[in-house]
Amino acid sequence: MRIATWNINSITARLPRLLGWLESSGTDVLCVQETKCTDEQFPYDELRELGYEAAVNADGRWNGVAVLSRVGLADVVKGLPEGPAYEGVQEPRAVSATCGGAVRVWSVYVPNGREIGHAHYAYKLLWLDALRAAVAGSAAGDLPFAVLGDYNVAPADEDVWDVSVFEGATHVTAPERDALAALRATGLTDVVPRPLKYDHPYTYWDYRQLAFPKNRGMRIDLVYGNAAFAKAASDAYVDREERKGKGASDHAPVVVDLAV
Repeated sequence: MRIATWNINSITARLPRLLGWLESSGTDVLCVQETKCTDEQFPYDELRELGYEAAVNADGRWNGVAVLSRVGLADVVKGLPEGPAYEGVQEPRAVSATCGGAVRVWSVYVPNGREIGHAHYAYKLLWLDALRAAVAGSAAGDLPFAVLGDYNVAPADEDVWDVSVFEGATHVTAPERDALAALRATGLTDVVPRPLKYDHPYTYWDYRQLAFPKNRGMRIDLVYGNAAFAKAASDAYVDREERKGKGASDHAPVVVDLAV
């Protein structure tokens, strides 16, 4: 089974690329983030023509997540149980489902945090703590289980192109990285380790200042799997080719092959 995660940065704007990538990549399950559409606007019909069902949590703002599967969807849960609200709103940042009866996945879009000291930064840490609490039971289970998505945190200094550039900024702070460590401590591991087929397997490059051609990126799209998931993983890669060309998302898909 091929499972992937991709911050699509508007599923409407990038629908042709998404459909083409699903066909060419042979992906069975795709966790999508930043759909930026309402449930009514979600392209269910176009995906169904390719054989994909969709579990969607979206409200039309800048968030939105989904799980796309051509091997079946069951036990869908929309939202983060006991998750915090921001400005009184429970944002659509999580959805989970069991796919093909063989693996359970969460698609998550962790809050950005904006800047240290901002209310959104405190919200980000609360959200990560709620995620840890919500997945702890599944992480310790026997069924292959993974939390995939845009974490908006670089786990280590080598996961950003120049850590000095990020001094005093979010995505690299100790509290954010401690929150990731606490999440892993539930029984999850990073199943897309460094190095892969190149030295710096970044997953995100800003649109500005030629960041992608200069490879000034960050590794913030992660796949954290439990022991059963990690044992079944036979290959993993970042599809940098999909970051190229006109109309690309600023994130690249991260792909894991499972022997299930």
